[in-house]
Amino acid sequence: MMQFGTSRTALLALICLAGSTAGTAWCKSMGAESAPQANCSSIEQSPYPRASISNGSVNAVVYLPNPKNGYYRGVRFDWSGVVGCLAYKGHTYFGVWFNHYDPHLHDSITGPVEEFRSGQGGPLGYDQAAPGGLFVKPGVGVLRRIDDAPFQFVTPYPLVDGGKWTVHAGRDRVSFRQDLRSPLGIAYIYKKNLKLMKGRPMLVLEHELKNTGTQVIDTEVYNHDFFVLDGAPTGSGVVIRFPFQPRAGSELKNGAHIDGREIVYDRELAPGQAASAWLTGYSSDVSDFDFTVENRNTGAGVEEIGSLPLARLNFWSIRTTVCPEGYVHLRILPGQTVRWTIRYRFFVR
Repeated sequence: MMQFGTSRTALLALICLAGSTAGTAWCKSMGAESAPQANCSSIEQSPYPRASISNGSVNAVVYLPNPKNGYYRGVRFDWSGVVGCLAYKGHTYFGVWFNHYDPHLHDSITGPVEEFRSGQGGPLGYDQAAPGGLFVKPGVGVLRRIDDAPFQFVTPYPLVDGGKWTVHAGRDRVSFRQDLRSPLGIAYIYKKNLKLMKGRPMLVLEHELKNTGTQVIDTEVYNHDFFVLDGAPTGSGVVIRFPFQPRAGSELKNGAHIDGREIVYDRELAPGQAASAWLTGYSSDVSDFDFTVENRNTGAGVEEIGSLPLARLNFWSIRTTVCPEGYVHLRILPGQTVRWTIRYRFFVR
């Protein structure tokens, strides 16, 4: 069980946000399906390494990478920039969306979080590695391939070397740096600055990846987002807007459909149901990396803006979270550095 403190409010928030069948029934009996938190106080007491930051209007709790007792120790997602909670004007935007917590589980993590993958295949060096051989995931480290199967993000590949993490926390920001060298000739310095903009309801993720090895780093990276707006269920009232008309590669299902430039829902997703599809319709113009997720029932919304053109776009939602996943492509020659940003603008109707 995840530890969020012992207060009734914290326990209520955890059980309701987790979205289990028993928890949902109990929350309904308490008069609400979820327990929106006006702030992030329930996780500020958590035992995991963390930093609390604020710009005066936006408050957030950021979990810090730690191989021994970090909140997230899985091998799917980048260990830096894990936001456990973010609050603005009495609304929350990120939080617990999963039923079962295990620090080594691939998706026991809260958004916004990123994963590096090489196109349609596995991470750097995976397809070339024999079973027992090594491959690399930026933001995680050097991993070991365990069999002949294609790469699966749910597989707990052994972490051989997590590199060196350096973290600095300030009043309104946290900076991360990972230095990693592998015997494959793949080496890098990866920096991420997570900061709240002064005087604006905005979170900015600034990335810098420098190739310090002898091999080309050719990869895609996407942010899974894991938006949890006020802990409310995904359904009628939730809308996802794009600056282009999206086209779904398969049926979204379960009451979700495309209406012009929006994805909308006819009904609430039940526990265990998903609405997801790969989307097309975007252009090579960077202005198409601009998504808005809003819950019109609670009034909370967030706009996500990227600085690089979309390479791919996946959409995934379940009852507890909504995730427009914009992929960008990076090709970094030895000695070169690539920079990119993602901006999150929070608003309340």
